[in-house]
Amino acid sequence: MLSHNFSAIGLMSGTSLDGLDICYTKFEQYNEHLCYEIIKAQTIRYTNEWENRLKNAIHLSSEELLQLNVEYGFLLGQLVKDFIDNNTIENIDVIASHGHTVFHQPSKKFTLQIGDGRAIKLLTNIPVVYDFRTADVLMGGNGAPLVPIGDEMLFGSFSACINLGGFSNISFKNNGNRVAFDIAPVNIVLNFFAQKLGMEYDKDGLFAQNGKVDVSVLNKLNNLPYYHSKFPKSLGVEWVNENVLPLLEGMEYIDALATFTEHAAVQIASVIDQQQLEIILVTGGGTFNTYLIEKIQQKIKGKLFLPSQEIIEYKEALIFALMGVLRINNLDNVLSSATGSSKNHCAGLLV
Repeated sequence: MLSHNFSAIGLMSGTSLDGLDICYTKFEQYNEHLCYEIIKAQTIRYTNEWENRLKNAIHLSSEELLQLNVEYGFLLGQLVKDFIDNNTIENIDVIASHGHTVFHQPSKKFTLQIGDGRAIKLLTNIPVVYDFRTADVLMGGNGAPLVPIGDEMLFGSFSACINLGGFSNISFKNNGNRVAFDIAPVNIVLNFFAQKLGMEYDKDGLFAQNGKVDVSVLNKLNNLPYYHSKFPKSLGVEWVNENVLPLLEGMEYIDALATFTEHAAVQIASVIDQQQLEIILVTGGGTFNTYLIEKIQQKIKGKLFLPSQEIIEYKEALIFALMGVLRINNLDNVLSSATGSSKNHCAGLLV
């Protein structure tokens, strides 16, 4: 429980590279219940230069990556400083920054989210918490998903919470513990092919709707070993590059979109029905893909619940703000039942 009310800013940059989500939130503790109010939230699109730099970060030399880590940290610092100034925000206890994931290989005990929090602190003069995932990976966990702590504390009335971002992930109660895992890639693949067709993303799934599903490729995708492994488990861009894109290579882009949309829907629906989930809160950019949502709903017995646009867009940034508040109060903000680490713990570097 929190000792008093807190105000925080959460910063989230997802693998789909659609921009930086900034969410200013107030948290209030009422007895056993934690309440929140999103005061102001905004998505700041990356310039083409920054989008390309982040997209290609995985190919940089160590020296270039270290330089990018610092420069991106100062970019985050400037963007959040502008957000604070433009909205005349005065009361901020902490800024919590997820950073941008470049590498994620928990089986090898490493994960890297760039964006040096010390640079954010220098520009804002506000306490900053960053690097939320590394400690969990060192403790034998997947370093993901991290948002289940917020699902539990803020959205616990739903049977499950699903986020449709670069990857889809889910959290739900299982034998009294909240468990979570990545289900399948979503926007990281769909955006890749939509951009080859000259669009930033497949709006409403219209490309996919007009493409043809390749059943042979679909079966190969559905039979990838990851989907048959037990949770907790997580995915990274490296896995997509090695396992997914080669199966879609050579296809007409519109058919690749149709096939992969079907694949994502199959995998998400399979998890929902296997766990016999009834009311599922759905958030993230993929929620606006009406064709994907319809595909999932058609395949499940439960009911998808789409909240307000504000929650759809900013739930992850909201929860990172909460994680920052928990961190400065030395309270656990990572659930081992979700990540597979050795114990619940309080993660994030505080500067």
